[in-house]
Amino acid sequence: MLAIDILRWPGVNQAFLFSLVLTTLMSLVVIPIGKRRKFDRKATWGEAMLASAYIFLVLFLAFGVVPHQFIDHADKELGWRKDKLVYGPFDILKSDTIGGNFPITISYEAIRDIVAVGIHVFYIGLMIYLFSWWQKRGEVKTKEVVSSSYGRPLVKKG
Repeated sequence: MLAIDILRWPGVNQAFLFSLVLTTLMSLVVIPIGKRRKFDRKATWGEAMLASAYIFLVLFLAFGVVPHQFIDHADKELGWRKDKLVYGPFDILKSDTIGGNFPITISYEAIRDIVAVGIHVFYIGLMIYLFSWWQKRGEVKTKEVVSSSYGRPLVKKG
């Protein structure tokens, strides 16, 4: 057994990691359900209500809980505040207002907000992909038929 508990390392937040993994897995559960379900089968009222409640829960977790858990973690455990400035390696990001060469002052709060926006962008992209996949799951791809210069299909006489 290891003497190091990796979930106690600084910078590791169990609530954030659990909510991130759970929400992503709950989102991806749609794929096996969509593959098993016939595309032309109409949903019953009960199925539609259950699916809408499930999707609402996933969206609430993705856009409410996961970003909140990261922001809470960054504020409390990492100490990313407005007064804590980013200097970067070898002070390359040190602002010119405090003796550096970089023209912009970057605080850790700005980095925290950028990461939170990245979480939102990840889930927006995942939801767009999954919604699009669900809508296209019954489409049959047809073979392209060779056509004449007039636009009529060329069919071999049998």
